[in-house]
Amino acid sequence: MPATAASPWYKHLWPWIIIGILATSVCLSLSMVSIAVRNPDNLVNDNYYEAGKGINRSLDRELLAQNLGLKASVHLDELTGEVDVRLAGNSDPQSLELNLISPTQPEKDRKVLLSRVEAGRYVGQLEDKVDGRRFVEVLGSEGGQVWRLFEEEKVEHGVTLQLGDEALQGAEHQ
Repeated sequence: MPATAASPWYKHLWPWIIIGILATSVCLSLSMVSIAVRNPDNLVNDNYYEAGKGINRSLDRELLAQNLGLKASVHLDELTGEVDVRLAGNSDPQSLELNLISPTQPEKDRKVLLSRVEAGRYVGQLEDKVDGRRFVEVLGSEGGQVWRLFEEEKVEHGVTLQLGDEALQGAEHQ
């Protein structure tokens, strides 16, 4: 019986299909690694200890605002960009700072310095339109200590935001 020579592996279809699948997965994995390296997640904080200390400082400022009985209504005029803040409570500083913080996009954060025009009323100017979900922070000082009103709000046209009307989260044990 004559011996027949088997054809070499590279002339068969199945080895090339398997090699193609493996090569495709390697190329896709390398492209995903390069995307991850070029676009790092800026929301991750490496220094957890400092962040924890910051949370305590923030909570102290919010407790001071609560002890002073502070409440604020914030109105953003979409047409003129004017910010009108009405502050009620036992504090009447010369100026306030309003921060509109985007939870996911730091380039959309806005900071507005507000000047007192009369007792309990502060006015400032916003450069551009702000809408959507934001962390709204109002900072002021009383007796050399900084207080803070901070809440998550949905900023919309014609809506007046109320700060200080919700229970303080994280201070149940104090």
